[in-house]
Amino acid sequence: MAIIKAQKTTARAAPLSETSVVGWLHKNLFSSVFNTLLTLVTLYVIYLTLSSVFIWGFWDATFVAENRRECFNNSLTGACWAGVIDWFDNIFYGRYPRDQIWRINFGGLLLALWMAPLWMGRVNGKVLIAVSVIAFYPFLAGYLFAGGSKNLFLQIMVTGAIVAFAINMANMITGLTRRVSLNVFVIQLFGKTSAAEKSQRNLLLLLAGLVYAAVFFWQMSWHVEVVNWTKWGGLFLTLVISGIGIASALPGGIILALGRRSKLPVVRVLSTGFIEIFRSVPLITVLFMATTMFPLFMPEGFVLNKLVQVIIAVVLFNACYMAETVRAGLQAIPKGQFEGAHTIGLGYWGTMGLVVMPQALKHMIPNIVGSFIGLLKDTTLVSIIGLYDILGMLRSISKDVPWIGLHKEPLIFGAILFFTLCFSMSKYSRHLEVKLSAGNKH
Repeated sequence: MAIIKAQKTTARAAPLSETSVVGWLHKNLFSSVFNTLLTLVTLYVIYLTLSSVFIWGFWDATFVAENRRECFNNSLTGACWAGVIDWFDNIFYGRYPRDQIWRINFGGLLLALWMAPLWMGRVNGKVLIAVSVIAFYPFLAGYLFAGGSKNLFLQIMVTGAIVAFAINMANMITGLTRRVSLNVFVIQLFGKTSAAEKSQRNLLLLLAGLVYAAVFFWQMSWHVEVVNWTKWGGLFLTLVISGIGIASALPGGIILALGRRSKLPVVRVLSTGFIEIFRSVPLITVLFMATTMFPLFMPEGFVLNKLVQVIIAVVLFNACYMAETVRAGLQAIPKGQFEGAHTIGLGYWGTMGLVVMPQALKHMIPNIVGSFIGLLKDTTLVSIIGLYDILGMLRSISKDVPWIGLHKEPLIFGAILFFTLCFSMSKYSRHLEVKLSAGNKH
């Protein structure tokens, strides 16, 4: 058996010879007169399409111009990318103050650094890293993007975010350099490797508390200029809405799915009703209802801006769809897994968290990522209710006086951006499937 596997591996690794390539082409493309004609016609259609796109989008295109009239003077048949280039800042940042754009870039850099250890094999505690990003990053990024004064709750969460980020970076460094987690390194540093587990835990908690207190008093003096939410827009706003929706939809979907499978009638009925109500109406209806009905359920004097209302609506809507995906994954787990977990003494939450849910999530990766991709694309609907996300900004280019009537180029550019984002998510999901052995390896 090992010899057969070695032969297969050698066959896969060997480069294709010229004879095998010719044989493959003959078998798949030129095996008969009909297939030969079909191949030639298809190649001709592909050539016409690609050549036309190349001539329109690049060869005859205009990349530098002050207005659309100059584009026409340069070429009547080529694309006018100058308008898209002129609106680059608006497409990516909306009407965010230009002297404050560094805050958005810095927030994106923080997120990239925070999540970088998830792709490093030597770093431990990846689940805690992901949880810390979901739990703390929105508060730090929200204050960074919006600015203004901080109440006590926001100060606590911003401090928690800073401490979590610092611990994450330190854990990454110790993992890459020492190949141990941060807690093990700290215990070794203080010479407590032989101490009782309780003493080690108390030492770690004391150090974390001291760091938290120092950071809390340090950040109290921070003050960032206020940027009203009405100036948020472009790809930045799209990523904010979809990012919060993606981070919240999966935990919310898990809770709703467990509630729908609960043995408690009240919990099961409420969860089922909540899911079916939101799944029975389109997202645009939910968005309109959120912007008009949410204020009626709020206490008197409590006002939510439209952006917060939209985010809440998107989170609830996608959590309900995610709940059905999670429920399907849970139903695919054999009953023997539940029974085996109970026989070793695990309770309900231990069974779900340690045995059932990890297996179910691996099988749900394609559907989960498909829902995330749909969520990213569905955020363009917020332009209908007055938020200038990336689609709203792309449509606004054609209304700008120098570029009036410029429709095709902005929308094509937007399509390329969305394809890049969605294709990247799809490829990464496939990588996770292979890494976790959830899919078939080819």
